[in-house]
Amino acid sequence: MPLNIVLIEPEIPNNTGNIGRLALASGSNLHLVKPFGFEITDARLKRAGLDYWQHLNLHYYENLEEFFSKNKDANMVFLSSHGESNHWDISFENNMFLVFGKESVGLPKALLEKQENKLFKIPLYSNHVRSLNLANAVSIVVYEGIRQIT
Repeated sequence: MPLNIVLIEPEIPNNTGNIGRLALASGSNLHLVKPFGFEITDARLKRAGLDYWQHLNLHYYENLEEFFSKNKDANMVFLSSHGESNHWDISFENNMFLVFGKESVGLPKALLEKQENKLFKIPLYSNHVRSLNLANAVSIVVYEGIRQIT
């Protein structure tokens, strides 16, 4: 059943560590696309991921081109506050790739434009909030996927 969590250029080690723990708990694979906003040996990353990091099914990519080249046939959806459809409208499938952008700006604009028919958002019910914390957003989407698949 595994889902694939993809973080494009993550910036905050605590978020990445928490998402790593989530990946392990949910049976998901974690894909990290460089450049990172931290060193992979950062103590904050390890602390957030506790002692689980070595148990992850973890994949690293030097850049977006390498990620898309190695996963060219994968079924992917892209999560962004710019999406028109809600995350619960995703037709989740086994081995699906859930792609998230970096904390400060989200997914690259060129990718948003290229993948607009596969773009989904988590609805926000307050105009005082522009986005959710990345780790929270990944949790919401992953567990909705598990709910639908199982």
